[in-house]
Amino acid sequence: MQKRLYNKEPLNKLLVVNKPMYISSNLYLNKIKRKYKNKKAGFSGTLDPFACGCLIVAFGQYTKLFNYLKKTPKTYRAVLWLGATSYSEDIENIISIKEEKLLHKEGIIKEIEKLKGEIEYLPPKYCAKKINGKRAYELARAGLEVELKKEVMNIIDIKLLSYSHPFISFEATVSEGSYIRSLAQILAKNLNVVGTLSYLERLNEGEFFFENEKDLNPLEYLNLEVNNYTGSKEWLDNGKKISLEYLQKKEEGDYIILFEDFFSIIQIKNNEVSYLLNKVNI
Repeated sequence: MQKRLYNKEPLNKLLVVNKPMYISSNLYLNKIKRKYKNKKAGFSGTLDPFACGCLIVAFGQYTKLFNYLKKTPKTYRAVLWLGATSYSEDIENIISIKEEKLLHKEGIIKEIEKLKGEIEYLPPKYCAKKINGKRAYELARAGLEVELKKEVMNIIDIKLLSYSHPFISFEATVSEGSYIRSLAQILAKNLNVVGTLSYLERLNEGEFFFENEKDLNPLEYLNLEVNNYTGSKEWLDNGKKISLEYLQKKEEGDYIILFEDFFSIIQIKNNEVSYLLNKVNI
């Protein structure tokens, strides 16, 4: 008899895994699915194949919670390899390697300090952004022209960890949607050198850190206020529309209504209450 790879029973689970280098986030998620024997799972915050570190994974109903989790800002540890040039601005698609000039540590620190705050950048061509329904990296790998618009990222904190020529190691805490490959290119340009990322590790996503894949209570990580509900539990249990009069907080916004065995996420807008997520089992 063939061994069953996946269980049929539903699984609600939230955890952080430590993605290794040289595997895509999707392929690693498949490994995690097989490990916990459940097919219904997803992740938040794609890591490039060459990158490693913190990856938030959810199973079952918890996959619907990604938009409400406290997962920003994000902190990365990176290494810029001076003299290396790459199509993808990382170690996977190296074009050439040359000797680069020696830099002064004080000058590197000065340029790194200048990066704090909001900076305009161009996302790397090898990224997951969509252009006319296609991922940018798919177009780039096919040799097609990739045109991306400039965006803004917020560098909350950044510091030099070490400089051992030709490698500059730094740590950066950034807003969601930032690209460390683009940040590294800005730093290289400001230092008047060429370089590419040779290492990238995500240390955390907001309040999420890798701690040996321990089970996380989603209620501790939701970026929402609890709104006390005085109406009938059965109404939420059955997904019926509820009235504003049964809620303690009546200001517009998104809230949690919490019971012992399940919770719902609601939205108050124009004096109306609607469900964003109803009856997520605890």
